[in-house]
Amino acid sequence: MSRTIDTPPLRRGTAVSADGTAIGYQTLGTGPDLIVIGGTLRTSDDYLPPAATLARSFTVHVVDRRGRGTSDPQGPGYCLAREVEDLRAVQAATGARLAFGHSYGGLVVLETARSFPLFDRIAVYEPGVPCSPVPTAWMAPFRERLAAGDHYGAFIHFIQGSGGAPDFMTKLPHWYLRMVFRIVFRGPAWQRMRPLLGPCLAEHEQLAAQYGRLAEFADVTAPVLLLVGGRSKPEHRAEFAMLRDTLPDATLETIDGLNHLSPTEPKTGPVVAERALPFLLGR
Repeated sequence: MSRTIDTPPLRRGTAVSADGTAIGYQTLGTGPDLIVIGGTLRTSDDYLPPAATLARSFTVHVVDRRGRGTSDPQGPGYCLAREVEDLRAVQAATGARLAFGHSYGGLVVLETARSFPLFDRIAVYEPGVPCSPVPTAWMAPFRERLAAGDHYGAFIHFIQGSGGAPDFMTKLPHWYLRMVFRIVFRGPAWQRMRPLLGPCLAEHEQLAAQYGRLAEFADVTAPVLLLVGGRSKPEHRAEFAMLRDTLPDATLETIDGLNHLSPTEPKTGPVVAERALPFLLGR
């Protein structure tokens, strides 16, 4: 995504995680400190649309999780616990007591809050807390295609197999999707996404490993706003309702017309931020 949105001036910062990994983040706005942490196949740049809206009320720190952007690689010992250490490092560097997480980033925030009472309020959009088994059959062919340098082929296995694509897309022939993807996914946006395919696999392996842990998130004591897109699959929305019922102090709100990727889109990212603002402000 080229940065055509109107954003306040950006400042760059770096926190050092427990294992020495440098975690970069972009800061904008003024006010109480708020950390924004995103999902797979995305960098901090993708979250500047909602961050610009939040920056009207907060000092927003948009994190590049390890393996992307200005942060160091995931490293050989990558796991969810490393992501928790990274978030703790950014929180210590910024003093932020508020957090917004999307998808895998939402899982990181909630997993951190489960053991460490760092945040007074947490807003998450479709967090990656698995309430049902995570599909894994796509991972072996994805890994093979990636090792062969076939990034389009790997991406197709991810799209068709990971469970997030519309049903019709899972039935399309591989050759047809390859032809379409070469047209749709190209240029600067694809160049930014391509090096994130490896980290994406590692993150989904961690997602699969979290299944069966839903009850543990009852340890999150901070108030949580759980945002869900109205265009997301009904079965996924049902899982977010299960998460709401597990968290001790959670409110579930559906935003009509939005899907899982809406926080990263220039037009809909600000819509998500506007919905989260009153909660994060304590209103």
